Amino acid sequence: MRLFSGILLISVCIFWGCSPSSSELKTGTWRGVLEIQGQRLPFNFRIAKDSNGGFDVYLKNAKEELQLDEVVFKNDSVDFVLHVFDAQLRVAVKGDSLNGFFILNYRDNYRVPFKAAFGQDFRFAPAESKAQVTDFSGKYQVLFVNEVDTTQAVGLVTQDGSYAEGSFLTPTGDYRFLEGGVFNDTLYLSTFDGNHTYLFKAYKQNDTTLIGDYWSGKTFHQTWTGIKTENASLPNPESLTYLKEGYEKIEFSFPDVNGNKVSLTDEKFKNKVVILQIFGTWCPNCMDETKFLTPWYLQNKDRGVEILGLAYERKDDFAYASDRVKKMKAKWNVPYDFVIAGVNDKAKAGETLPAINRVVAFPTTIFVGKDGKVKHIHTGFEGPGTGIYHQQFIERFNQIVNELLAEDLTSKK
Repeated sequence: MRLFSGILLISVCIFWGCSPSSSELKTGTWRGVLEIQGQRLPFNFRIAKDSNGGFDVYLKNAKEELQLDEVVFKNDSVDFVLHVFDAQLRVAVKGDSLNGFFILNYRDNYRVPFKAAFGQDFRFAPAESKAQVTDFSGKYQVLFVNEVDTTQAVGLVTQDGSYAEGSFLTPTGDYRFLEGGVFNDTLYLSTFDGNHTYLFKAYKQNDTTLIGDYWSGKTFHQTWTGIKTENASLPNPESLTYLKEGYEKIEFSFPDVNGNKVSLTDEKFKNKVVILQIFGTWCPNCMDETKFLTPWYLQNKDRGVEILGLAYERKDDFAYASDRVKKMKAKWNVPYDFVIAGVNDKAKAGETLPAINRVVAFPTTIFVGKDGKVKHIHTGFEGPGTGIYHQQFIERFNQIVNELLAEDLTSKK
């Protein structure tokens, strides 16, 4: 439901007084900037009128636009509710500028300064001359490092002049759609999906080696190196999460969003292939997987297959978790069911599923055969921002399901 009405276009200010003529929310292209860790993370968005006289906002990252259809006046500010995430941009409007904060509601006092300027369509810098720029395009074997963590990745960069797009694929997922450019021989890439803030910078140490920094949120920082090679690779995503010795099945009894207990022994799942989606509404890769699974399920449900989402949410509170999942299902018209399985802590999530070695990533996809036994477990999700890796995931996903549907239970009795 769009909560913003044209008749409510009145003065809204956080830091100053505004006249009504200077506070109207302008439609068109905007450039936003978030201040994180002393860095400026830019992103682009556009504001358009909706059919009810209110507004929609579209966050733009490379080839993707994410729609925000809840623009809400709240006392002396305007809130852009960040689609399914429990987050918002709370701003004051003054002519061609917005000023305010990016707020995560599930974390105490989490506010990131935010500003935006109307009519700016660039991201990191205005379009410059056609002077020769450093070429960063290619595939890279990447290593992210800080004092407590080391992560392998495959880096993907495409470049057209000074404009660049890309992503990083890790063993637990990807950084989705990154957009930026090359300026002063430095590569800049950023994304803002409504919940996560990612900023990357890199320069070339030599023809094949990149040296860079990665910032996320208010505190997380890693340095990284990338070696250009077409042979860049990661561990097999079907090898990271597996059943413990002595287990063939996954057993659980979790409440659905209405509090009714659900388990794999229910009649609904009998003699069917079941896909379990370890999931969270806060998780961008889970968002991408859900957008893939929704049309897939509608096309394949009559073949004898079910999907069940196991939601692990930000708070150990059933009402909160249930409300988040219900909102997500309604906004994206998700046709399959979800249960509330726990919180988004990987160690605690693993305790709820004692048959598997551990929960390595959100999402994780578990394929259960018609005999109720676990056949495959895929860690992470290769989203649409990863190009060929996304296509390979889809091909492998369909291959597994087709093989499981073809199994003859009678021959095994």
